[in-house]
Amino acid sequence: MSGRVVVVGAGLAGAKTVEALREGGFDGDVVLLGAETDRPYERPPLSKGYLLGNDARDAAFVHDAGWYAAHDVDLRTGTTVTALDLGARDVVDESGGRTAFDHLVLATGSEPRRLDVPGAGLDGVVYLRTLGDSDRLRAALTADRRVVVVGGGWIGLEVAAAGRAAGAHVTVLVRDVLPLVGVLGPELAALFADLHREHGVDLRTRADVVEIVAAGDGTSVGGVALEDGTVVPADLVVVGIGAAPRTALAEHARLHVEDGVVVDQHLRSSHPRVLAVGDIARAAHPLLGTHVRVEHWANALNQPATAAATILGRDEPYDRLPYFFTDQYDLGMEYVGHTGGGYDEVVVRGDLVARELVAFWRRDGRVVAGMNVNVWDVVDDVQALIRSGAVVDRERLADPDVPLGSLTGA
Repeated sequence: MSGRVVVVGAGLAGAKTVEALREGGFDGDVVLLGAETDRPYERPPLSKGYLLGNDARDAAFVHDAGWYAAHDVDLRTGTTVTALDLGARDVVDESGGRTAFDHLVLATGSEPRRLDVPGAGLDGVVYLRTLGDSDRLRAALTADRRVVVVGGGWIGLEVAAAGRAAGAHVTVLVRDVLPLVGVLGPELAALFADLHREHGVDLRTRADVVEIVAAGDGTSVGGVALEDGTVVPADLVVVGIGAAPRTALAEHARLHVEDGVVVDQHLRSSHPRVLAVGDIARAAHPLLGTHVRVEHWANALNQPATAAATILGRDEPYDRLPYFFTDQYDLGMEYVGHTGGGYDEVVVRGDLVARELVAFWRRDGRVVAGMNVNVWDVVDDVQALIRSGAVVDRERLADPDVPLGSLTGA
């Protein structure tokens, strides 16, 4: 197949899209446009192995430096796309240059939500999204530094763990009753709260930030003021209050946007020649029966194969279950499934106190999501259980002596 495919966004999703096109036999022009000056890299290491100092910087890159030229991919870093001219089938960049396309793939990712309080622009208030952000944060996490993390999501808790590993004094401020309660529910969120407190984190819940207080120099961070009048001393404030999909290009081009670019199960948008992958794609899921947008590494890794197949005229819908993972202190976790439709209960198999378990979220007797904590090689069985739609006996589900693989026909 010939023609030209232009991919906007040179992160993991963009890099895997051009890779999948070449591996799928596409022999036309491939252009990959990225606003950052670095070649495409993965983001999980930024708050995990690289931030902790366990992984080399080069390990984050998707391909080695010569891969793009070797595969005839026109990689243009430092190029910001400002508009999509869908009528002319052109991508417009900040210099006014136009790049024509036969198919366009949007992989623009997401951006951190900004803290909107007085003092949020002071020196020492940082966000973690780019490799450069991780470089700076890694250098700033030093022994005895007073670090305040605003937000108790995955990024915030991973940064907290990295800070404690570096010997910093870490306070985590969470607006809700527990960190991660919106994702895991109260049953499992308490596990992560206890984990961080045991490792010396000052975890404060129901904490509303009203101001970032300046130090004596008037330009840098000195503390974080809370609604109850408390001021938490700080040398560094890391904001991790979620992310928003970068959909401005799609909106201005009048694509269907609703909490992301709305796409079908083949990742096609409302324009037949425009596709979306990764954080911005709100995709119809054939198994879940709804549109799902997931801001996790696995989507950026796996959706590009479907996008490439669609461009190449192959019928390969994206039906992988949402998946994410985290590593914090001595805890490793994998989660698969989707509880967007709600759940009735959580069933735990294993030892919650020792943090060696598999947890299952059930609705109408069926498993809709599962999480393994310090228990390995079970993700495939959990996925099979979810996909089966089987009504599972609660006692057998909770019994570690009952093989998971035997439950799909229960």
